[in-house]
Amino acid sequence: MRIILFTGKGGTGKTTIAAATAYKAAREGYKTLVISTDPAHSLSDAVNQPLGAEPTLITENLYGQELDVYYSMKKYWGNMRSLMLQVFRWQKVDNILAEELSALPGMEEASAFLWIEKYYEEKEYDIIIIDSAPTGETLTLLTLPQVTKWWVTKAFPFQRTAIKTLGSVIRNVTGAPVDHGFEELENMFDKLEKVQKIFSKPEICSIRLVTNPERMVIQEAKRAYTYLQLYGYNVDAVVVNRILPEMDVDKTPFAKYITTQKKYLKEITDTFQPLPIFKVPHQGEEVFGLDLLKEIGEKAYDEKDPTEVFFQESPFKVEETKYYYFVKIRLPLLDDKEFKVNKIGDELIIQLANQRKNMFLPKFTNFYEMEDYKYDNPWLIVSFSKNSKKS
Repeated sequence: MRIILFTGKGGTGKTTIAAATAYKAAREGYKTLVISTDPAHSLSDAVNQPLGAEPTLITENLYGQELDVYYSMKKYWGNMRSLMLQVFRWQKVDNILAEELSALPGMEEASAFLWIEKYYEEKEYDIIIIDSAPTGETLTLLTLPQVTKWWVTKAFPFQRTAIKTLGSVIRNVTGAPVDHGFEELENMFDKLEKVQKIFSKPEICSIRLVTNPERMVIQEAKRAYTYLQLYGYNVDAVVVNRILPEMDVDKTPFAKYITTQKKYLKEITDTFQPLPIFKVPHQGEEVFGLDLLKEIGEKAYDEKDPTEVFFQESPFKVEETKYYYFVKIRLPLLDDKEFKVNKIGDELIIQLANQRKNMFLPKFTNFYEMEDYKYDNPWLIVSFSKNSKKS
């Protein structure tokens, strides 16, 4: 089974690219499921068909699903939800508000992981394509298992024992399914951890960044790329969406935009190499329906199989020793060339002749001064001394 997750800044066209990729995969014979984890669901608009909280057949080999956290909780975590409702009601919380609060923060992301775990175990689909929420929420989804597992195993070890011992007694007296609810919670965390391990296997899961040739969008894509690498997830491609065609710039109101986008397209190529860059031209209209999705999929991937792993090599590493953190960035093009490296905030600036490459560093490096850098082909190694903490 293959899993491909699309992420990027809100408004870049992630849903369209995910749906187009899924449709191309389905037409090539793969049984494909495209899932929207974005609370602002627009997948049904993209395929121009109503979708529900369970997989819905769109066309041959292609299924779609828009996740609903309340539906998921009702179906899979009824005891946990009942437990939370009981607690809120004991605290005199209004019934309607209690219903809203019963969906824990992060549950939307967690429900996505749990559905994926189910499909992975059942092996019903050849490929699952995820239309994720904007970048920040995606990073929350991908780091959620680490946080939640710590919460269960470290934060409340004594409460776990007490709940397992006294839970059935409390349930018999009060009606609150304390023991069953906690069992569901533990089971959920175990599954989240399992899915995170699946996501960390590049032969199974790929993440593709969707961006536009615009400054703010590119900046967010750079940050996302750094953090996805830091957490060990394989980014195998960048998709540049909504590229305006070449035209006589003097005869269009988009003259300045077209001129600027050329510069940004070069920046995208320079920044994300050696990742494959797939380019999708602007359609000149809103994208609804399978005909336009087919056209986008063909233009994006040409003759390539969209389920292929296009890149499988970590270009970013962080290593720790007793006295240093070393940030290693794969940059084969620096070989035998003069260059300088500076750091401003969480941004690393590499000056190569008259060209400049900007990369975002993990935010923890803001606590340390950059002490030195060296090039050991193909790695640029930047060192941060633990003894030079910023005040």
